[in-house]
Amino acid sequence: MLQLQNIQLYFGERALLRDASFIVNPGERVALTGPNGAGKSTLLRIIAGEQEADAGAIHLSGTSTIGYLPQDGVDPDPGLTVFEETERAFQEILDLRQREEQLRARLSKMGNDESSGEDRDEDGDEDGANDALLNEYGMIQTKLENAGHYTLQSDIERVLSGLGFRPSDLTRSTTEFSGGWLMRIALAKLLLRRPTYLLLDEPTNHLDIESLQWLESFMKTYDGALIIVSHDKAFLNSVTTRTLHVKHGDIRDYAGNYSFFERKAAEERELLLKKAENQKKELEETRRFIERFRYKATKAKQVQSRIRQLEKIEEIRVDEETAELSFQFPAAERSGRVVLELSSVTKRYGNLTVFENLDLAFERGDKIAVVGPNGAGKSTLIQILAGVLPVTGGTCTLGHNVIPGYFAQHQAEELDPKKTALEEMQSVPGGHSDTRLRTLLGCFLFAGDDVFKPVKVLSGGERSRLALAKMLLNPGNFLIFDEPTNHLDMQSKAILRQALQQFDGTLLIVSHDRDFLDPIVNKTLEIQPGHARYWLGDVSYYLRKKQEMDQQTGDSHQPGHSNHNSAPHQPDKPSATQPTLSRKEERRLRAEKRALLSEKINPLKKRLEELENAISNAEERKQTIETDMADPSFYENGDRVKQVSLEYESLKQALAENLRKWEEIAGRIEFLEEEADRQLQS
Repeated sequence: MLQLQNIQLYFGERALLRDASFIVNPGERVALTGPNGAGKSTLLRIIAGEQEADAGAIHLSGTSTIGYLPQDGVDPDPGLTVFEETERAFQEILDLRQREEQLRARLSKMGNDESSGEDRDEDGDEDGANDALLNEYGMIQTKLENAGHYTLQSDIERVLSGLGFRPSDLTRSTTEFSGGWLMRIALAKLLLRRPTYLLLDEPTNHLDIESLQWLESFMKTYDGALIIVSHDKAFLNSVTTRTLHVKHGDIRDYAGNYSFFERKAAEERELLLKKAENQKKELEETRRFIERFRYKATKAKQVQSRIRQLEKIEEIRVDEETAELSFQFPAAERSGRVVLELSSVTKRYGNLTVFENLDLAFERGDKIAVVGPNGAGKSTLIQILAGVLPVTGGTCTLGHNVIPGYFAQHQAEELDPKKTALEEMQSVPGGHSDTRLRTLLGCFLFAGDDVFKPVKVLSGGERSRLALAKMLLNPGNFLIFDEPTNHLDMQSKAILRQALQQFDGTLLIVSHDRDFLDPIVNKTLEIQPGHARYWLGDVSYYLRKKQEMDQQTGDSHQPGHSNHNSAPHQPDKPSATQPTLSRKEERRLRAEKRALLSEKINPLKKRLEELENAISNAEERKQTIETDMADPSFYENGDRVKQVSLEYESLKQALAENLRKWEEIAGRIEFLEEEADRQLQS
């Protein structure tokens, strides 16, 4: 059992943690949530023994162990390979191996040199010394077996593979990998060590969709307790069953995952607002009574009673943090139908080919999630589309009246360290009012006097949020984002998500955050080494279809991979004895085959058209509802909110189902047409 008792931590006079107390039992799965700066990461460091609290105690029962993954700052041995560094997770096994080798060498030497007189016991009994070594050797082997020595290599390879490392990566030096990959190594070591209590601080930040799914599966079968800080709602919902929410130094305990916490917190806030409104009315009535009868002698006693009553009342306040913040993009200028087109694009770095003869088109109004394993070329493609990187071959053509806007993490480095956050925003052309600038900064966690902080004192996450806010001031009509949510908390993500849902231009977003992407995108672009493929649906739809393909085709198939580069099917050549047909007979036979094909395909094409109309109508209605929901007055009618919310959920489900059917029928038509072509050639 892990128990925290009255943990206190102060920064100056500010209480970051105030009498924080809770118990985590073995096997529990806990999400540690709260706004940025609330003290979540600090609390993990205190539990892990990396930081001392000002007061309070932590109790860990029995032989329980704690493993801790920080957000950054891991420091692997530069002289080791990826496999060797990961193997250090099993230091006990490595020490036992070393002792085993020492004992084996001594026993071998004793056998070869019985007359040397070495290794005798105190009585000079050589046989006794030999027996002692043999006994220790046997004990070492038993310990190695119990510690998993014989499955060590396969366990390491399995976990590293799940986190995205290729077999060839395992023998490469750790110095060849970026900070994100080094964090994966640190995570692999913790997972392999299997501590009783596993503390993870933003474990998904450096993962792609594939490794994130693998980690979710691993966590579901993990037999230890989990305490996780993450802004990935889908991940928390999948993995955790309890939520500890940190706010203003206090911790609230909720018996459910993050979505459960959101519902309960919303109910609590609504109740608090009602109480605050009732209290406000009572206070106003009391003050009016006092003012009205203050100078009437007959009411003096009652007035004094009311005054004392006012002095005792503790006014209910709704936190500014929970106030509704939002922003909207200005209407995007209308671009041409084709926003950007890649034709036979090739990109190479020296001898490394990232893409070759890649053809892609992006159309006005597309909202596209870009997914794929790290190293497949997502960031390279995004930089090509943004005009940051030149292509090695082929063309990248921007459409008519297209105004791109691009955000990447490195843009935080281009901020002027001498300016304040507000001054950086004021430097963007457009004559924006300070009110609008401060509202937008507030959406990205710059509250109150934070807007006057110099850039040079901002953390990396704060700089990234400031760069994102600057980009959104004059966004253009074709927005390209590379991991925009990495340094946002839940509230900021929700604000950005709502704005992007209403944006009427074209979007391209690289992210692994499914909860952020799904309500926004209508297509998913999967990037695999060397090629790309569109999926007509959101990221959850794409992942579901990949899983179905896995189940249908087995392990030999790489889900989502296109087979465009495979050799086309060659029809069998007629043998020398095969009878030949006259031209008239050939034409008749082809006509029969075409007629048969039409009988099969025409109903499918008709159904496809019906689905396209249904999808179009549903998307229009969904967009209308989302616009209504963005209007605060929408929530004044509770019955209407309930009715429209039910319709909205039903629309989303119907849309997903129709998209699934559309792809299935389109695939069936494509198969029939290809089959007919082969038959007509035979």
